[in-house]
Amino acid sequence: MHHYRRRFLLRTFQLADLIIVVLAFAVATIVVHRELGVVSLEEFLAIRISLKNAMLFSALLFMWHIIFSMSGLYYSKRLSSNWLEFFDILKATSLGTLALYLVSLIFNIILVTPLFLLVFWLVSTVVMILSRILIRYVLGRIRQYGRNIRKLLIVGTNAEALKFAERLIDRPELGYDIIGFVDEKWRSANNRGISQRYPLISMRDLDGYIRDNVVDEVIICLPVQDYYRVYNQIIDLCVEQGIIVRLVADLFFISLAKSKIEQFGEDTFISLYTGNMNSGALMVKRLADLCIASVLLVALSPLFLVVALAIKLTSPGPIFFVQERVGINKRLFRLYKFRTMVPNAEQMQKDLEKFNEASGPVFKIRNDPRITPIGKFLRRSSIDELPQLINVIKGDMSLVGPRPLPVRDYKEFDQRWFNRRFSVRPGITGLWQISGRSDIPFEKWIELDLKYIDQWSLGLDFIILLKTIPAVLKGRGAA
Repeated sequence: MHHYRRRFLLRTFQLADLIIVVLAFAVATIVVHRELGVVSLEEFLAIRISLKNAMLFSALLFMWHIIFSMSGLYYSKRLSSNWLEFFDILKATSLGTLALYLVSLIFNIILVTPLFLLVFWLVSTVVMILSRILIRYVLGRIRQYGRNIRKLLIVGTNAEALKFAERLIDRPELGYDIIGFVDEKWRSANNRGISQRYPLISMRDLDGYIRDNVVDEVIICLPVQDYYRVYNQIIDLCVEQGIIVRLVADLFFISLAKSKIEQFGEDTFISLYTGNMNSGALMVKRLADLCIASVLLVALSPLFLVVALAIKLTSPGPIFFVQERVGINKRLFRLYKFRTMVPNAEQMQKDLEKFNEASGPVFKIRNDPRITPIGKFLRRSSIDELPQLINVIKGDMSLVGPRPLPVRDYKEFDQRWFNRRFSVRPGITGLWQISGRSDIPFEKWIELDLKYIDQWSLGLDFIILLKTIPAVLKGRGAA
């Protein structure tokens, strides 16, 4: 696609998003008017349409455009998944709604009620996501007919480069036309005939090839430790000629880590991380934790009172058991549980270590003599865990995540890779909880924690929460 066509398409996307915002605003206005029901819609709008309001609304549209642009809605998404684009939209509409709320406070806009904000956010988010789904479908169909195509050079002929090429060949809707490979020779023998279909350009001829041919993008698939100087030469060459250059990070970053480009002032950083750094999704997770934990604390307050009385009446000592646990990035916090053991249980543990039945550093014994009569029921039903909702509200824990370990168990760790489980907030429930709890060995427990970290999504949290209910009711593995 020519440069002016791309610019026209980009402007069209931007205009469509603003139209969606105006539509969401109109729908929210109609809903609020129906709630008020004092005057007719024409009179309602006439009261609010003025030069001042029109200027204010224009300023809001400009602000929304800036927010959408800064949220990355108008970057090329050819190689991005649908979910990443949807999270960008969720982040943009949430920030846009927050901006509208702040403006309404400053200018005392009576129309902007909580109901208005909710309807505005829902309509703008849903319609914008639907528009992106439609755009992806239409563009995919157009590209399959040879339009909106990008000419791509792949640097490298190793196995990784050829696997990447095969994925692009199998996805014609992405609109990439591989025009050749850059290397001194074909290094991978298993190339499905790629060496016969595409030309091989030597490194020394790359400058002239780019100068004499149409090249939209260059992707480098070479291990950086062996081709550091080649990286510099190719990047300089592409940047000088305005060609997009991409690097396959897995070829020189550790396999477990994901990477993200970040800017601070004039410096550019490549950040390596495991788990998830999607701030929008993590913000939604935290909001869900706060809302659900708050509702549950209020709803379960009568149960808390009954349990507290039962503990006090059946054994001497405090109602709650408070213990230091290891949280995110090894921050220590005080975890709350209903007390299920005798008051001096921690002191008695040293004498019981020889009876430990659990593998690894954790301590578990069946028929633990320290457990009180009411404590057995509380443990079997997992009611003893409910005070951890307070930890969730405080931010020490999440509803879903790896179980927080006592300091004693953490100090017994003998494998460094175990420590990656501390890269996220611990949770009340998780894959361990729905997979057998105390019945599974410690190594499997850690594997489940790391699997959760690597595959985390809001959908996975929702599934775990749903599966926790039958797991708790069955009481399997509770100890």
